Amino acid sequence: QVQLVESGGGLVQAGGSLRLSCAASGSIFSINAMGWYRQAPGKQRELVAVVTSGGSTTYADSVKGRFTISRDNGKNTAALQMNSLLAEDTATYYCYANTVLVAEGPVYRYWGQGTQVTVSS
Repeated sequence: QVQLVESGGGLVQAGGSLRLSCAASGSIFSINAMGWYRQAPGKQRELVAVVTSGGSTTYADSVKGRFTISRDNGKNTAALQMNSLLAEDTATYYCYANTVLVAEGPVYRYWGQGTQVTVSS
């Protein structure tokens, strides 16, 4: 069983910063990619940022230059540093991990519980 635990959401004024963390635990052989999606009420889920085990990163156009994703492969953790936050960044953020449980086994995606980020304008 694999668990992802998120932390770091909250309420911040526009222009401020927040840092989200995501920690994976359990019987993990490797994690190929970790990232965050977000979903605001009435809107589609949006991929925010992804980081691979090799350190390659991908960002949504809406957050490029403001958000930075990083990970610690040895600790199975990832972090999303969010700067210059805008009201439109308000959403529930969900981390995920594409996880391999045994050598040469299939990849499973696990999800965190979600954390609320609210940016007041």
